[in-house]
Amino acid sequence: MKSWKGLLRAMSIGATLLFAIEVCTAQDPMPVLSSSWQRSVQKAQTGETSSNVPARSVVPDDKYFQRQAREQRTDNPNDPNQLTPDGRRAAMEKAVEESRAIKKDDVAGYLYKATVRNDSGKAVKIIFWEYRFVEIAKPENVVRREFLCSVNVKNGDSRDLPVFSLLGPSDVIAADSLARSSEKLFDEKVIVNRIEFADGTFRQRGNWKLEDHDPAVKRLTSTPWGKEVCRAL
Repeated sequence: MKSWKGLLRAMSIGATLLFAIEVCTAQDPMPVLSSSWQRSVQKAQTGETSSNVPARSVVPDDKYFQRQAREQRTDNPNDPNQLTPDGRRAAMEKAVEESRAIKKDDVAGYLYKATVRNDSGKAVKIIFWEYRFVEIAKPENVVRREFLCSVNVKNGDSRDLPVFSLLGPSDVIAADSLARSSEKLFDEKVIVNRIEFADGTFRQRGNWKLEDHDPAVKRLTSTPWGKEVCRAL
């Protein structure tokens, strides 16, 4: 994946080359094959610990024949290195560092997912998309959850776009909808707002503007991208 500084530079270049814009009023270049959302819990990551304990000294039991004999035993003998001063010190240092590690809690949120296919004829690197919710009991209640994805989708290939967000499908919900909680509460639609190609050009919906999302994009790209495919705008 290219660096996010490069991404921002490509975005700024694309924003100035207005003649390169191909307005996309339909989903044809990037059709949505399926979509879903559900409540989810993001497991806390275990904090890494590092020890400054020097390398342990070599003991006679480290020799090849002694190690082989120990591995052949069926009574699961203890590692002799754990009984040396260096081994005990390493165990104590590890226990201290683990006790100091930051304890993080699991995070409750929502998992949104869309599956798209690249029918554009070119490789796609960046996708902006949204999950739109319209409350059935109160249609004026419209919520958009927007996402930015870093991908590498060749022409004709399909790609899943999963993203975890703390925000649910609605900020507020009508009492009538809660009373019908066993029924469908929302009209849902996934919309691809903008796709950026490997050659530096892009296509986007005519009424969607990248500059309206600049602060959110800069916030998302200010930290290194991990294993995630998408982030919530």
